[in-house]
Amino acid sequence: MASLPAAGSADRRFLRAVDRFEQLIAKFLGLILLLLILLASGELARQLFLSLWRGQYQWQGDALFSFFGELLNILIGLELLQNITAYLKRHAVQIQLVLLTAITAVARKLIVLPGTAESKPMMIFALGLTVLSLSGAYWLMRQVNERQDRSKTTPARSSQDLDRWPPADDDVGL
Repeated sequence: MASLPAAGSADRRFLRAVDRFEQLIAKFLGLILLLLILLASGELARQLFLSLWRGQYQWQGDALFSFFGELLNILIGLELLQNITAYLKRHAVQIQLVLLTAITAVARKLIVLPGTAESKPMMIFALGLTVLSLSGAYWLMRQVNERQDRSKTTPARSSQDLDRWPPADDDVGL
């Protein structure tokens, strides 16, 4: 029996080491993501500025959708950074944030589809169905979270209310 506390202590030390490692990796990935977002934002701003300066940018067609695609890539990067920071704060993956990031990524794909994608209706249908499925999952997660939040903040009922039997006329619902 004396070996059980030692084994439990070893397990706790191991789990603390694993937790520290996860935190370190999450911080490292966050720094890499910060650098990528900064570089991508700088490059997007540089391209926009140079094209405006030279008067060569076309504000329609594929060029505009290319710009939107790069902008959405940066937005997706920011959402991934939110996922990492939420993990660091709560030590858990926030499913709603992951779903929002996935919705943004699939929507980005739909937005920047080239004009030749019209010849691939199954791909467009599959991407649309994916957005709807992810949106439905997000909605369900919000409903569950709202119910849990309401149950935590509902005022306590008086013991007199609980002891009334039969219920008063105003308690009977139609």
